[in-house]
Amino acid sequence: MKLTDLVVRGFGFLVLAGQTAAVPPPLGNLFSKHLDLSPRDAEPPSTDLELSKRGPTCNTPTNRACYRTGFTINTDYEASFPPGGVTRNYNFVITEIDNWVGPDGVVKRKAMLINGKFPGPTIRADWGDTVSVTVTNNLRVNGTSIHWHGVRMLNNCVNDGVPGITECPIPPGQSKVYTFKVEQYGSSWYHSHFSSQYANGIVGQMQFEGPASLPYDEDLGVFPITDWYYGSADQIQHALIPPPGAAPPSDNVLFNGSHVGPTGGGKYARVKLKPGKRHRLRIINTSVDNTFTVSLVNHQFTVIQADFVPVNAFTTSSLFLAVGQRYDVTIDANQAVGNYWFNVTFAASGLCGVSNMPFPAAIFQYEGASSTALPTIRGTAPPDSLCQDNTSFVPIVTRSAPAASFTATPSNVLNLTLATQTWQGQQRVYWKIKGQDMNITWDEPTLEYVAKGNLNFPNRLNVFQVPQANTWSFWVIENTAGVPHPMHLHGHDFLILGRSPAVANPFGITPRRFTAADQSSLKFNNPVRRDTTMLPGNGWLVVAFKSDNPGAWLFHCHIAWHVSQGLSIQFLERVSSIPSTVQLSAIEPNCQRWTTYYATSPAKQFDSGLKMLIRYLLSQSSVLVMSSSEDPRDPSPDIPVDLSGLKVYSWSQVRSMVGLYNLEIGLLELGSEA
Repeated sequence: MKLTDLVVRGFGFLVLAGQTAAVPPPLGNLFSKHLDLSPRDAEPPSTDLELSKRGPTCNTPTNRACYRTGFTINTDYEASFPPGGVTRNYNFVITEIDNWVGPDGVVKRKAMLINGKFPGPTIRADWGDTVSVTVTNNLRVNGTSIHWHGVRMLNNCVNDGVPGITECPIPPGQSKVYTFKVEQYGSSWYHSHFSSQYANGIVGQMQFEGPASLPYDEDLGVFPITDWYYGSADQIQHALIPPPGAAPPSDNVLFNGSHVGPTGGGKYARVKLKPGKRHRLRIINTSVDNTFTVSLVNHQFTVIQADFVPVNAFTTSSLFLAVGQRYDVTIDANQAVGNYWFNVTFAASGLCGVSNMPFPAAIFQYEGASSTALPTIRGTAPPDSLCQDNTSFVPIVTRSAPAASFTATPSNVLNLTLATQTWQGQQRVYWKIKGQDMNITWDEPTLEYVAKGNLNFPNRLNVFQVPQANTWSFWVIENTAGVPHPMHLHGHDFLILGRSPAVANPFGITPRRFTAADQSSLKFNNPVRRDTTMLPGNGWLVVAFKSDNPGAWLFHCHIAWHVSQGLSIQFLERVSSIPSTVQLSAIEPNCQRWTTYYATSPAKQFDSGLKMLIRYLLSQSSVLVMSSSEDPRDPSPDIPVDLSGLKVYSWSQVRSMVGLYNLEIGLLELGSEA
């Protein structure tokens, strides 16, 4: 995307100028006037220590399909896993830093880091191990949580890490232990699920060792790629309240936490390749907003895993990754010794990712090549993704859903709409599913409702019940806006039965509804299975999952700005089985600490954002916040308030009501800047 392009994206408003391939220029290009292109030190994708082996393994460079005796690439990992696993213990301490100099040399207004670094530590474990992570919240005033993206959490919903759904947030100064069994293998990531907080840096990777569908010599480890923003997540989120609600372009794109910056700082990430060897690379899109296509100049990718699902080897020259998606690939180092650009390219429409960094790239360096020279071949732009991921992969462990059991009805069709709500002459933007934007309550998560035997859920929680056990649950999602969305399901992989075809300009068509004529295009026999996929703009998507995991499972757009605007539902699966299968008693201790924290936190710490928060809450919930003080630094005039019909809440109550819409963090920050 050219720097002169203007893209207003995120809620259906688009103005687009010229398009160029997002591949890095050769040495001496005009771009070098703005970036530091001096030599950089080599860096591996992952710096974590090798796992200590816990027993004999049949997994060798020539036979990766075998892992341990009786456990191979053909083993149904949802039915069994290797016995005798060990517990892998990790400690995360989350801290907050203002005006942090980021990895590209540019100051980020607010960073929130795990163990003082970005990205956070890589969790490594073997298939069948147990992972135990103690998370300590040393943030100043904000709660936090950690969600383990893609981890099934069988009968373990309380460790899924979603405030307002499976837990209360971890309050400042407190800790929580998350524990889960490694029943899947492959590559993934973890992140805060507290509002859009992970955009400030609370994110890391997971690498679970297991079999693979193709032999390889070297494992290069995890390779996270993410958009990067110099403003705080909360400032950005606050700016999206009024129309057009336009998500800004990312300021940079980081590869394994590194890239050059616009002011001459930072460095290119470098990955070492051994000539003549086959390498495994675990590519993860850990972005907040950006989806993109990756390619490696003069090399092919052979996909062996999509999310946590092993697939038959599939060779391609490029891969599109939605937010949250992962691909484990092999790369044959069969080219001349040298340095090669690993490029990120955005869709031509700009609808699913744009950046102020015009040529995001890393360097793949052969052993024997110069560790200071830059690649000289830009490469060829890959085919336009049209913001749609590949559904041609064939899972090795098969799953099929009965076609005769599926019918699209009003009860299983989820209509997604872009809505504005006017208050006092000002419009505000929301994403809604079946007419409701999600607005959870932090101090009373869904699982606590279940623990109390109260199944009278407010509409704002967007609860959809899946009561029957071990049956296929089918869902049709219809998008009536032109913007595509990366949709992610917790607690399950879903079958992607089908979707409407990608189009270059979804704004140029009327919304496509799923009809009986589309039924024949669906694939029920072992279709692509994963936990994240793209919902087309003005189009439809059909997915299915088996109701074999009791719990409250979030299904949401993985653009952080959109989930904060309400684009979520939750599947309450087999609610009658939850008390006997899920340890609900684990919820209460942390919820008591959270409630205590809110009750004793003085209101004056939040005064600077009070008026803006009042306006937002009135537009959302018709509430009035009572406070004894106002911040004289807020220059905006008082807004006349009609008290008729308003319910009065204390400030501490309001804070626990904001939920996924949390503006409190950003308002605090706005106050500190005044």
